[in-house]
Amino acid sequence: MLDARIICTDLAGLKSQALGLAEAAGLAAEFRPLRFRTPWAHIPTNFWFNPRWAVAAELFAGPLPPVVIGAGGAGARVAAALRSREVKAVCIQHPRMALSKFDAILAGRHDGIEGPNVIVTRTALHRVTQARLAAERDIWAPRFAHLPRPLVAVLLGGSNGRYKFEAAEGQALAAQLAALARQGAGLMITPSRRTAPEVVAALRAALEPLGAWIWDFTGENPYFGMLACADAIIVTADSVSMVSEAVATSAPVMLARLPGKSARIGAFMDALAQDGRVRDFAGRLELWDTAPLDDTEWAGQELRRRLGV
Repeated sequence: MLDARIICTDLAGLKSQALGLAEAAGLAAEFRPLRFRTPWAHIPTNFWFNPRWAVAAELFAGPLPPVVIGAGGAGARVAAALRSREVKAVCIQHPRMALSKFDAILAGRHDGIEGPNVIVTRTALHRVTQARLAAERDIWAPRFAHLPRPLVAVLLGGSNGRYKFEAAEGQALAAQLAALARQGAGLMITPSRRTAPEVVAALRAALEPLGAWIWDFTGENPYFGMLACADAIIVTADSVSMVSEAVATSAPVMLARLPGKSARIGAFMDALAQDGRVRDFAGRLELWDTAPLDDTEWAGQELRRRLGV
């Protein structure tokens, strides 16, 4: 198995994309989190004239593996700086720099880039596979057996500078979910690290008396188990990664739209809606026949082909 080094900030979405790509490509990946030197964490990466000034020196220490994978803008800058005749540089997401500085770029169609070294996917890369879902279903189905069917997984993001998900939005979503529970649906809900405490509090107050299960961040992470066991999934539309993971299952996916605007994220959500893979959540449960939408395995194999490894 070929060795690789993943370089990105320690954010769940970015890290999951890089690990998912490495697993799909059959690479033995080592994760190196980005640690920034003062004041470079606060300076846009397009002003990083020399990435060696901006990040901890250990990221450039050898020996280097044959493949380095940079995820996100900062990771891309470092990966490009590490590229050599012996080291292939791979970038995940639009690098916001010359595409020719990479041996391969993995970009979503919503990124709007193309080129001979660009591999375009319909969704973000991730770690959801049918084998992983089957294994997680065996573990979690008994734990969720007390909840009524249909069983609805609710995946919560948070405010991110483009979309707003605060107390008012949390209360509105809680009211819609309460209506589903009163109609007989079972609810299993997971906040993320970005979910505001007041949102979680609103959901707990409205939904726990109705029998909803809400993860409290203790014990095993139920995320993959929820994806595996759900008859339907509701996900806040602030996160490309969470929606990409949701549509990799066989469950219908509904988007809980939030106030705000992002041309890139909005284009991603709208394209999936046009594909018929997702629908907007309008306060009622919708079930329809669908199939997994997942380009990660193909992208991993295509990456190996293009790198010639």
